[in-house]
Parts: sequence; C-alpha cells; structure tokens
Amino acid sequence: MNVIYYLFFGFLLTFFELVQIISFKIGGYIAQKKSVDYLNYLLLRCINLLGSFVVFHKGSKFPENVPLIFISNHQSTYDVPPLIWYLRKYHPKFISKIELGKGIPSISYNLRNGKHLLIDRNDSEGSIKKIEDFAHLIDEKCWSVIIFPEGTRSKDGKPKKFRKGGLLTLFKILKRAYVVPISISNSWKFAKYRYFPIPLGIKVLVKTYKPLKVSDFSSNKLIDKVEKIIHSGI
Repeated sequence: MNVIYYLFFGFLLTFFELVQIISFKIGGYIAQKKSVDYLNYLLLRCINLLGSFVVFHKGSKFPENVPLIFISNHQSTYDVPPLIWYLRKYHPKFISKIELGKGIPSISYNLRNGKHLLIDRNDSEGSIKKIEDFAHLIDEKCWSVIIFPEGTRSKDGKPKKFRKGGLLTLFKILKRAYVVPISISNSWKFAKYRYFPIPLGIKVLVKTYKPLKVSDFSSNKLIDKVEKIIHSGI
C-alpha cells in the first residue's frame, strides 16, 4: 500500500504544480489559492489509502474580520494539509524556512507565490524585518498566519519548548489579532520510519481552542498560556 500511496502522492504534487502555474497566470492569487486548497483536500484523501485519516475538532467559533494567528505544535509534514484545508476560509499563510522555497513540487511553488513568508534562519535581523512586513500584510488583508514556534518537528510526538522570537514580532504588529491555539496529535507516526514504510491506520487529531485576543495579554504571558494549552492537548 505504501508504494500505491506514494504513486498517488507524487502524481498529485507534480500535477498540481502545473495547475497552480496555469491558475496563477489566468486568475492570479485567488485562483492559485483555490488550486492549493483542493490539492490539500486530495492529499487528505490520499492518506485514506493507508487506512489513515484526520479528525478536525473546532473548539470555538473564530472571530470574523480580524487577523488570526494560528499557533500549533509540529510533528511532521502531514500537519500541513489539514491546516490548509480546514482553515482555508481564513487564507492561512505560513512562515517557513527559505530552503523549502525550492525543489519540492507544488509546495515550493505555493510558498513562493501564495503570499507566504520564507525566512533565512541564519539571518535573525533580516528575518525580523521580513516578519514585520509580513505581519502588516496579514493585518491589511485580514488573513491568518500559521506558525510552528517549536521550530523543528517532534520525532516522537513529545512537545518542545516554544521559541518566542517570531511570535513576539507578530504580536507587536498584529495587536488587533486573535490567537488560536492548535494541538496536533499522532502525525509524527507518519515519519516514524522516515516516511517509509508509513504505518497503517494512523488517526491524526487536530484540535483548535478558544481564540485569545492579543491585546488582552502581555506578549510573554500570552505565549506561555498558549504553549500550556497546546501541550495539554497533545
């Protein structure tokens, strides 16, 4: 089943790179975004071939007409498709390392052309300036940002300590935003054997929690509160 799965997975990424290119040239950002939404829906269906599935639990209604900051733990690359699909209404944008902007069909193209932010982790000063500019765009458009403040994926599902730098910068600009904590459980199992073979029958649980208004907390207290909420839900 792993071989069949990867054939479908590879086909989807390759085919939707072309779909994105055509969509972007014909319909601009909106058309390209819709193609990415459907790519991620199909990637979710693809894992059904392995007997695996995602359960998305929305704990509370999200505020409308304000920017949102989705903060999540990070266990594997399989965290991304459910976030893109289930949060698609909010135009979620990722802050990713610059290396992901090249070499990965569909994914790299989307990161470069879908209004996401690619940063060089070795350039702290430059990254902060880019995050500030990015936050102003999110505020202006009333979009959302998805950030994994652990920095790297957890290989065994155990949560890691949050890195505060990027969050502090976002909070400084996005004062009217709401933070939505998200906990992801069991997606680390996809990478248990370095993605091959992928175990069968994985149930991934994605849970969102009550939104918290940025301006109601000091930045450090908000980070600590969100970290505690997320870690308790894993």
